[in-house]
Amino acid sequence: MDYLAKKDAKIDKLIKQEHDRHQKGLNLIASDNYASQAVRQAVGSILSARYAEGYPDKRYYSGQRYIDQIEKIAIARAKKLFRANYANVQPHSGSNANQAVYFALLNPGDKVLAMKIDQGGHLSHGALINFSGRFYNFVFYGLDRKTERINYKQISKIAQKEKPKLIIAGASSYSRQIDFSKFGQIAKENNAYLMADIAHIAGLVAAGIHPHPFPYCDVVTATTHKTLRGARGGLIFSNNKKVADKIDKAVFPGLQGGPLQNEIVGKAVALKEASQKEFVVYQKQVIKNAQVLADSLLKQGFNLVSNGTDNHLFLVNLSKVDFSGKKAQEALESANLYVNRNVVPYEKRSKWETSGIRIGTPAVTTKGLKEKEMLQIGIWIGRILKDLNNQSLQRHIKKEVIKLAKRFPVL
Repeated sequence: MDYLAKKDAKIDKLIKQEHDRHQKGLNLIASDNYASQAVRQAVGSILSARYAEGYPDKRYYSGQRYIDQIEKIAIARAKKLFRANYANVQPHSGSNANQAVYFALLNPGDKVLAMKIDQGGHLSHGALINFSGRFYNFVFYGLDRKTERINYKQISKIAQKEKPKLIIAGASSYSRQIDFSKFGQIAKENNAYLMADIAHIAGLVAAGIHPHPFPYCDVVTATTHKTLRGARGGLIFSNNKKVADKIDKAVFPGLQGGPLQNEIVGKAVALKEASQKEFVVYQKQVIKNAQVLADSLLKQGFNLVSNGTDNHLFLVNLSKVDFSGKKAQEALESANLYVNRNVVPYEKRSKWETSGIRIGTPAVTTKGLKEKEMLQIGIWIGRILKDLNNQSLQRHIKKEVIKLAKRFPVL
């Protein structure tokens, strides 16, 4: 029986329309992905009925024996997959996970060194409009102007001058591999904690095709819904017992009350899926697809930040053209091609308009698209961006996109 249609026809209709949008379009948003039917079933289970303040075997309400077993399984799978001695699976999101680390290791006003947002950093890495920038003293490193890659010598000099208590290695729009060993050396030389935020690359790290943050980092945060392809939520890892104890207290009772047990069981299922050989094959295809799509746009004369990608995403730099990232995003959406506008290094436009678009391949790879389809998508993107106001062209390409998308449905 379709209970939702019977109980709430308006919401049911909107959900079906959103599902139809995915079936008729191509999602190239780097932070999006499609969880499996098994994960979705777990998230929609009876576990949404439970309030489970505390941790396994230390709950404040009765009737938790099965809840405890599920969370213990999620923790064990997370620890094994990410080579950690400790894992907390309760954070509601990556931002919550980062907040818990700050709360555990810092005092208000302490200094943190992180990647500047217009260079590829994340909102929770010190943006003034975010809690992180309001409560902590962030200083920033950026990218080399010529290579548009992380300059570790520059970071070392900044760290020596600023002496931060915490250094963050991680990004939301950086298309190259991160050398955690170099970050580890910088942190050690300056007696700083090192945190890796692998929210975007968690799936690549789990599959062993991106350098691992351990043993170089004191703490690692991640999300489960991007490349890890799971239920929405956050994770925290550490191999330092003292740090781990502080994080447990920071998550509960420091920041959160009852954890979302239906999301935790979804994480548990996704973590099992991520331990399979098929997941490694998938992650390798994600990178292949991103590189083929990036190369297609380079050959058409577009400027890409750092001239390409090593991971699941890349940035198209539109700073030298007469239209913004927002306009590009809207034109592509008219053809059912979904990307997000994004700031680029040394951004000159506003953060609302931006001078770039971010393109990622996790979601379309989950649907089964490969190199051949990436080449076609690259041609479509190029044609639209080179003739931005041609609505007739957008309508024509939209028809072609729908044909392609229907060959690769969301299951």
